Amino acid sequence: MKVTVEIDCTPEEARTFFGLPDVQPMQAKIMAEMERRMLAEMDRFSPEALLRSWMTLAPQSPEQVQDVFNRMFQQSFGAGTKPPV
Repeated sequence: MKVTVEIDCTPEEARTFFGLPDVQPMQAKIMAEMERRMLAEMDRFSPEALLRSWMTLAPQSPEQVQDVFNRMFQQSFGAGTKPPV
């Protein structure tokens, strides 16, 4: 035997019927706070700001480039071994 029951109600009506709390006011406050924080931090994540921060990480002189490659090869091949030719 198979029984199908279809209930047509809104989410608010179902929440009230089951005795669940209405969390919409809390959700609205949280979303407003998230929006405020995102808008306050938006300048930090602009393309110009990200590019400036990435450029400070790039080596600025030939010695720094050589040092970066030396450290990279030492880490990948081990401190006492030579890279394969």
